[in-house]
Amino acid sequence: MIPWSLLDTAQIPGGGGELRLMRRGAEFSIRLGHTELMNSRLSGSEEALATLSCGRIRARERPRILIGGLGMGFTLRAAIAALGAEARIIVAELAPAVLAWARGPMAAIFHNSLTDPRVSILESDVGRLIRSNRSAYDAILLDVDNGPEGLTRKANDGLYDMEGLSAACAALRPGGVLAVWSSGPDRNFTQRLRKIGFGVDEVRVRANGARGGARHVIWIATHPDPADKNVCS
Repeated sequence: MIPWSLLDTAQIPGGGGELRLMRRGAEFSIRLGHTELMNSRLSGSEEALATLSCGRIRARERPRILIGGLGMGFTLRAAIAALGAEARIIVAELAPAVLAWARGPMAAIFHNSLTDPRVSILESDVGRLIRSNRSAYDAILLDVDNGPEGLTRKANDGLYDMEGLSAACAALRPGGVLAVWSSGPDRNFTQRLRKIGFGVDEVRVRANGARGGARHVIWIATHPDPADKNVCS
């Protein structure tokens, strides 16, 4: 078997630890410590994050999408494929190294997605973009941790607590979608989404799509009716 080789390391801004980019033949892996965050052979659930979300908003005129976390670009490419020419897709990636890897050693995986005219790549904290915009997005897709807690950065906890979910609700247009990827279920997170006022579907997906793999979870949380007095509470 071909051994893994280390291509590069980078610190996550804000003291989140060290990312490692590994390669074995044509296969890439991004790891945080001993935890594999993503692998180029396993794209099914990351693609589902986009296809499930975009399916809910495809009929909208000029949909505006915010993706938190570039990763290996699986979610971005699936969103590009699912949306029309009038869509606008903003990708917030906090770690400069991840952007450099996408344009460098992993460029073949990304194909033309980074230069698609519908796409804007921002070196930014997705939480800041959420908090600074109201009624700005038709969908917010989060895949910045292994679930609804700050794995890569403690500050990411603020995306998943009541205050963070309320901000996400406020940043969505009526009927918009907040989608969150996770390696496993989290009953407390589901309850927090419902307490905010979201309609919640908890979807089980396989890591490698139809080919199987580990079971992951995607929350599809729909922005409530603005007439509801508890909206974004």
